[in-house]
Amino acid sequence: MKMLFLQKQKGFSLLEILIGVFLLMIVFIGIIGAYRVGLRVVSQSRLRVLATALANQRVEFARNLSYVDVGTIGGIPPGVIPETETIARNGVDFIVKTTVVYVDDPFDGEAPADALPNDYKRVKVRVSWDSGTSGDVALISDISPKGLETDIGGGNLFVTVFNAVGIPISEAEVHVVNNDVLPVIDANFETNTDGKVLIAGAPASVEGYEVTVSKTGMSADQTYGTEVVAVPNTPHVTVLEGELTQISFSIDTLGSFSIDTFSPFGGGSFADSFVDASRISASQDIFLSGGAVSLASTTEYVPVGSITSISVGPAELVTWDEFFWNDSEPVDTEIRYRILFFDGLSWGEIPDTDLSGNSVGFINSPVDISGLSTTTYPVLRLYAELTTSNSSSTPLLADWQASWIDGNAIAVPNVDVHVQGAKTIGTDASENPVYKYEADVTTDGGGHADISGWEWDSYTFSIIHPSLSLVDMDPAPQPVTLVPGETKSVSLFVAAENNVLFTVTNSETAEPVFSASVRLTRAISGYDKTQFTNAEGQTIFIPLSSDSYNYEISTAGYQTAAGSVSASGNTARAVTLIPSGL
Repeated sequence: MKMLFLQKQKGFSLLEILIGVFLLMIVFIGIIGAYRVGLRVVSQSRLRVLATALANQRVEFARNLSYVDVGTIGGIPPGVIPETETIARNGVDFIVKTTVVYVDDPFDGEAPADALPNDYKRVKVRVSWDSGTSGDVALISDISPKGLETDIGGGNLFVTVFNAVGIPISEAEVHVVNNDVLPVIDANFETNTDGKVLIAGAPASVEGYEVTVSKTGMSADQTYGTEVVAVPNTPHVTVLEGELTQISFSIDTLGSFSIDTFSPFGGGSFADSFVDASRISASQDIFLSGGAVSLASTTEYVPVGSITSISVGPAELVTWDEFFWNDSEPVDTEIRYRILFFDGLSWGEIPDTDLSGNSVGFINSPVDISGLSTTTYPVLRLYAELTTSNSSSTPLLADWQASWIDGNAIAVPNVDVHVQGAKTIGTDASENPVYKYEADVTTDGGGHADISGWEWDSYTFSIIHPSLSLVDMDPAPQPVTLVPGETKSVSLFVAAENNVLFTVTNSETAEPVFSASVRLTRAISGYDKTQFTNAEGQTIFIPLSSDSYNYEISTAGYQTAAGSVSASGNTARAVTLIPSGL
């Protein structure tokens, strides 16, 4: 007798192995991340040690100079220390920036009460780097003369910097240039916590000091010479011997504009390519097949049939536009079209007094329905009567459409916009104001443009094109106020005497076709422009002359559609694209 022994196998399943590997990966990723952070900290610490050593070297260099030589080359006070140096250490470039200013100590009074505000010199050395990681180190040292303060000659320039509401701006850079004195002055200073900087011992000069005030992320303010503006509001500064000259500047966080250009109206359309019966409200003795409507038949076609669309009632309707269709009428056949309205009890034909020829029926496409009152006729239905006198032949209705203008604004591309602030820097030779902020900008294909880096002010917007007019805007009215640090959205609504709004839809689904290329041309005038439809399948050509234009619409996956359109007033044209392969 044989006995079978079953031995239980021990080990890990594939799932257990995968879970273990995943957990190990999490652990190692954490370790690697911590290691990288540690390396970054070590590297930053090493760079900070090197920068501190460099700053100490420059400070000690200044301390060992004679008092008269403690100053920067081209600075106030003048001296032998370079204002900016690039020094390489261990393969890293360090930027060493040294500033030297006179300090007016409050112990013996401050300017303007203190006639000698040059009590001692303050040396500030800032060392910065940007090598994978960035940072800076700053050291300050005060250096006093061996004896009492003395008259160093020249005058004193006292600069104050504040923001839009008068709060002092600290650490603002004050750049001073004077090419009229020797040695030439080109120096940078920094405001204190009170937004002030005293530049003592400045050589006397009449309108020779060019002063520019700035700070990262903020606007700039400056003096101007006659080479920039004929009569400046703030001319270059004059410093007189033994006198104190005070000047103030205002800067603040930069703002921006987000500009969109629109037509004050949009448009839409009802279209049916008869792929199915979803857009038919009633029919009699007709047959729907292959994307077309024909007379019904068994062995022979019936003599007459009719079809009625569903109700068409656009929201925010401004005006009806056109009713048009595509059909085929062999010999002995005919289709007549009418437009119906609801009188409160039933649907009937719009009377000829409001739409001439409607009772007989229209045979030529398109039909202008822009004269219909939107109050009397807010909702319409399309109606077609198919007839034949030859029982072996039938007319075919391929599609029909009704278009309208509504109050839904649509983006207008490529509009030239002029933006002008209220602040001026002076006047030109003809005594016309010269504005501090003024620019022309063109909106893109989606009717959008951004303007950045502008300071707080009141701004006016205008349209440059002679055939376009600005009819409304949001916010309104002008001017538009921009506060510091704000991104202001501005919508501009433009209009013209003539324009054409295209709405492009899928013939099968009636859904809008996005990014279809719409080319509009008029050979006699040389007009040739291509635009692309938006998410609603629309694009507007504005402004146009009152003429007939040819259009061609194409996009991948669809057959190209072409035709002509007459631009007269606000014109809407609905076009259906047939998918390729149908």
